[in-house]
Amino acid sequence: MAADPLSRVFAALADPTRRDMVARLAVADATVGELARPYDVSVQAVSKHLRVLEDAGLVSRGRDAQRRPVHLEAEVLDLMTAWIERYRRRAEERYRRLDDVLRSMPDGLSPTRPTDESTDTPTLEGGPS
Repeated sequence: MAADPLSRVFAALADPTRRDMVARLAVADATVGELARPYDVSVQAVSKHLRVLEDAGLVSRGRDAQRRPVHLEAEVLDLMTAWIERYRRRAEERYRRLDDVLRSMPDGLSPTRPTDESTDTPTLEGGPS
């Protein structure tokens, strides 16, 4: 698995079963058996999924008397959110600049391709019409 924390988190969440487990753990802690119930897989398979989530820092396992609940470490999701937000802001700024350019264009002008006037069909620039 990748060395940096962000890559480990994204890799762990690449699997739909693990994403579903994270969604369920966002509601409440659960044991391995409780997490395994809705899936048609063994408890051992669920434990392997949990190990990947645990290695990524997304979950931890506790002890509550005889019960060993799995707990979502939600602050790890903040790492992903910060990364995604940075690029979302950059993309938004690019769209804002494009909107500004489009607003500054004179009315009646639109960026269209030249057409063959006899057929009203687009032509390739520099090529035969």
